[in-house]
Amino acid sequence: MHSYLRAIGFSKLASETEAEQLLGEVFRDFDHRNIAKDEHSVFMELEKEFGPDMGIIVCGSLDREGFHREYYFPYYRGGNVTTTEEVTIEKRVNGDSFAGVCEDGRLGVSLIFYLQNPAECQRERILNSLFGRRNAVTLSGLSTEGMILFPVKQAEEQTDEVREQNLAQRNKLITAARNGDPEAIESLTIEDMDLYSMLSRRVYEEDLYSIVDTFFMPYGIECDQYQIMGNINYYTKVCNPVTRENVYQINLECNDMNFDVCINEADLLGSPEVGRRFKGTIWLQGRVDFE
Repeated sequence: MHSYLRAIGFSKLASETEAEQLLGEVFRDFDHRNIAKDEHSVFMELEKEFGPDMGIIVCGSLDREGFHREYYFPYYRGGNVTTTEEVTIEKRVNGDSFAGVCEDGRLGVSLIFYLQNPAECQRERILNSLFGRRNAVTLSGLSTEGMILFPVKQAEEQTDEVREQNLAQRNKLITAARNGDPEAIESLTIEDMDLYSMLSRRVYEEDLYSIVDTFFMPYGIECDQYQIMGNINYYTKVCNPVTRENVYQINLECNDMNFDVCINEADLLGSPEVGRRFKGTIWLQGRVDFE
């Protein structure tokens, strides 16, 4: 049973039998179907919604004997484009699922996400036009544990305009460093050392979450799982029509990057409000606009 089904409102599935019944409903009464066909096989993607922008996708192969399910996953589709950096798509070990990889200077780490539209990806692979392109990517996350924190009061010099200027300057340095510019590498190294020194002094007298406003970092052994903390821009409380469980869909600003997170109300500690912060672990998903 997929552990992130609870994030879209299926927290009370008690057995594999119940999960199979749910997947059978997706197969019989799907809302959308997508197919990728080559000379050897047909890949089919069946999608059923269980609320606004969330649901289950079942993927498998189709032949004369019928449909053969290979894997499935719950999804939550974000509302806005998160990044337009160069994206590389790689096939995962388990079945025909895919992982996307992109480098975004706002994070400082390689961003790895689970691809939500594998059938479109299969067609792009057939056309040999998949790798090393700049595509719009809409990121989102499913979470099974999270909490709400109070916001941090920003100093006057930390206005949006100043932050945007600092971010633009840092992105230029990161780009130059990737291209081998020794002065940019030295500048980034000194900046990180100064930041580490400042944090080491302040952490003795202040709470860590009053020093760190937001963060985005890898978590655990899975490459597409992250621990995040971000400022809440807005949120929506929706109900899964099948289970009647409530789910929060939260838009976050994290490391100057906006994306959406979906979490079951039962798994969220605290009450979300605009301006407060969300902290939790997420399974990062992404939808790539191949067109």
